[in-house]
Amino acid sequence: MSSFVFSEKPIPMESGEGAILTARDGTEYLDFGASYACTPVGHCHPDVVDAITEQAKDLLYVQASYPQAARTALYDQLADVAPSDVDNVWLCNSGTEANEAALKFARSATDRTKIIATTRGFHGRTMGALATTWKDEYKEPYEPLIGDVEFVPYGDAEAMAEAVDDETAAVILEPLQGEGGINPASTEYLQAVRVHTAQHGAALVMDEIQTGLGRTGTMWACEQHDVVPDVLTSAKGLASGLPLGATLVRDWVADGAASHGSTFSGTPVVCAAAGATLDVLEHENLPDHAAEMGQYLREQLTERVGDDVRDVRGEGLMVGIEVKRGANRLLRDLALNHQVLALPAGRTVLRLLPPLVVDEQECDAVVDAIEAVVS
Repeated sequence: MSSFVFSEKPIPMESGEGAILTARDGTEYLDFGASYACTPVGHCHPDVVDAITEQAKDLLYVQASYPQAARTALYDQLADVAPSDVDNVWLCNSGTEANEAALKFARSATDRTKIIATTRGFHGRTMGALATTWKDEYKEPYEPLIGDVEFVPYGDAEAMAEAVDDETAAVILEPLQGEGGINPASTEYLQAVRVHTAQHGAALVMDEIQTGLGRTGTMWACEQHDVVPDVLTSAKGLASGLPLGATLVRDWVADGAASHGSTFSGTPVVCAAAGATLDVLEHENLPDHAAEMGQYLREQLTERVGDDVRDVRGEGLMVGIEVKRGANRLLRDLALNHQVLALPAGRTVLRLLPPLVVDEQECDAVVDAIEAVVS
């Protein structure tokens, strides 16, 4: 029996270390997508494993209204690494829940309902977050969703200026779109959105679920654009693949937040994993390493396959390769014939999201494989 939700791939995984996943038959695969950006410090980093093991010996669960050392420490760590003044922390279990909370907090704090999202954006699959996700195929089977959501073209500052008004509760967007095709935004655009939202008292929600935690070369992608949001959401790699999301907010949003809760908000074992993950990101300087390896990877791809694809783009170790024919067939070829695991981002984009610990040799192997399948 298998899941009726996921289409299972014919590669049963057994173990992982660093950027390598090992299948049940012993075959090793380079993970440039299988972990969906959830293992920034690599699979089974010993510091994370130790933190999980030690916490599990003492306490598996206590509800979040009771202070607990691992959770309290994580609150402080997240506040320390967050952009300036975005230091109030709500913990949940996933990225979609973090965005769901962000929308609720924004509506409550502003006493407004209108949400502005962007074309090609992806923010999750629960009923609120799904309403701000662009793709109709994700939404139509579950409609009606929450109302009063308006979409504007991503990257169009003029359209955003026309849409944001005194009825707007929040603008939610990704600083670099992931699911929508690895679409970067300009600094001018993101700064303009920041100005428009501030002028109208609306919350700027920056979805850093895929771009955060060092992936684009800085701890948060918004830092590269000198933009500080009112709400920042994080998940995926926050606890090295254990289920954890976080919604970080400025004081004015926290002060206006109404009732919200979650049974599994900040469970001790998951918080211990997250604390160790953040420590490794800092001590091993992985954001800078991601910037260096990402530049190397994009340069090699451009040199080796640039003439055979439409575009190579991204920031840090969040890389998109827009191909001239269907991405899914190429992904299957990469996995089965070259032992490289990647992701699609739409029908024509190969998405690379490796652990941030990858080295040049591993990047070269991936470039070799991509050259073989696209040429």
